[in-house]
Amino acid sequence: MTSILVGTVRGIPRGLRYMAVGAFCFAVMSALVKLAGARLPTMEVVLARSVVVLAISWVSLRAAKVPVWGRRRGLLLLRGSLGFVALSAFYYAVIHLPLADATVIQYTNPIFTAVLAALVIGEGIRRREMALILLSLTGVVVMVRPAFLFGGGASALPAIPSAVALTGAVFSAAAYVVVRFLGRSGRGGEGRGEHPVVIVYWFALVSTLGALPFAATRFVMPTGWEWGVLLAIGVSTHLGQLFLTMGLRDERAGRAMAVAYLQIVFAAAWGLLFFSEVPDRWTVTGAGIIVLATWLVSRRPAPRRDAPV
Repeated sequence: MTSILVGTVRGIPRGLRYMAVGAFCFAVMSALVKLAGARLPTMEVVLARSVVVLAISWVSLRAAKVPVWGRRRGLLLLRGSLGFVALSAFYYAVIHLPLADATVIQYTNPIFTAVLAALVIGEGIRRREMALILLSLTGVVVMVRPAFLFGGGASALPAIPSAVALTGAVFSAAAYVVVRFLGRSGRGGEGRGEHPVVIVYWFALVSTLGALPFAATRFVMPTGWEWGVLLAIGVSTHLGQLFLTMGLRDERAGRAMAVAYLQIVFAAAWGLLFFSEVPDRWTVTGAGIIVLATWLVSRRPAPRRDAPV
């Protein structure tokens, strides 16, 4: 299935194609989360998503005869814990903020990702790549026009959901760096990196265990159509997480996360189509900047694989 989804675009590195498909899947997930969160508590949505992804991942690993527990369990647990905090914060932001705004704040994380990758696993940041990442962030600012830069008023975002969203972005960056590390071989080249589905499985497992006690205290029984939405959240999340994991495995963190900015454009489209969020000229301009920067990043051939860590 992955070859069908990413194999038709030539001239763009495989890892960047994986990231683009993952961005689309995550944008679908965000729209569904906003729909479900209109009545269901945030942590219940997190739990439902995690249970579905856990089941899909377990079936996939059993079918592929891959051990579910992996080899570097400490790092897998760390990735799952960081991801759980990031996921919970993002879902809260999606439910309490306009869809495009929540997505934009989440996608401040590539700067944190690139910096953490340089500090933790020694990945260099080329000046051209940093310039394009900053250009993408400029597009983000143009789209949102946040109150702390453009002044207050009716358009200002509420402080608490915005702060939660930014916290989620930081935790996402830390989780992505751990994913990048897990995708590599061991020190000296021994062994292979963790299987992408093993990483996704651990994320879902930790998130399920983390969300369960919170969801139990405020459980609301879903209606018929809400069950379908919750299932679709899990499926789209599984696909997005799988493609993101493979993208970070095959591409350097800074370049990979710059392509993930496409989720902002998709989110703006869903906001227009399903939530009557009509983009103004600032949104269109910012989205154009993001698409241009993403295209320029993708046109550069991928460098040779980094030395094993």
